[in-house]
Amino acid sequence: MKVLLAEDDVYLGELIVHLLKKKGVEHVDWVQEGEDAYDYALASFYDVIILDWMLPNGDGVSVCQRLRKHGYHGAILMLTAKDAVQDRVEGLEAGADDYLVKPFEIDELMARLKALSRRTFAPIQEEIVRWGAFEVNRTTHTLTKNGEQMILTPREFQLLDLLLQNKGRVLTRDIILDRIWGYDADVSMKTIDATVKLLRKKIGDERQQLIKTVRGVGYTIEK
Repeated sequence: MKVLLAEDDVYLGELIVHLLKKKGVEHVDWVQEGEDAYDYALASFYDVIILDWMLPNGDGVSVCQRLRKHGYHGAILMLTAKDAVQDRVEGLEAGADDYLVKPFEIDELMARLKALSRRTFAPIQEEIVRWGAFEVNRTTHTLTKNGEQMILTPREFQLLDLLLQNKGRVLTRDIILDRIWGYDADVSMKTIDATVKLLRKKIGDERQQLIKTVRGVGYTIEK
């Protein structure tokens, strides 16, 4: 199971991540702001998003509404201390699939996550992606240009595929770090920039016409 947790309380966030991993959840991403939750949700697929109601830089309800408006179909579990009926209705009407009131037991959270993940399906990705003169094969992890194969390292291929999956969206360096290396990896932001530079060189994009730099933010491939 792959879970995104959006919780601004550091103690509670660390505790939930620890307990979920202890219960066997394979992958947990944790963010502390609403805008980060929105970006992460659209940059990757999650079986369930655990979305706290009260978040800085975009509360849980507004983030949920924006995701649904954008066409996000993954499961969303709203987490909150608000237990009034009207609050529950507001969360569900915003697009949440379930609602859990704090404080809660980890076993109840796990039961709800499992129930939601059983009815959540990852979007089917195309095996072959054509991008101008390039062809990306996600099965064989190969890149060709005008029929000629180009040699990429696994990291370079993952980076290119991630950018192509999110064409038209700016991916922050933090998101790229998490998706390609993992937050626990001892990798600096300079490593990400160096990987982008090497990828550009291999695909003949030294003038940055294909992979655009958004200064101070990250990278994007335009639609």
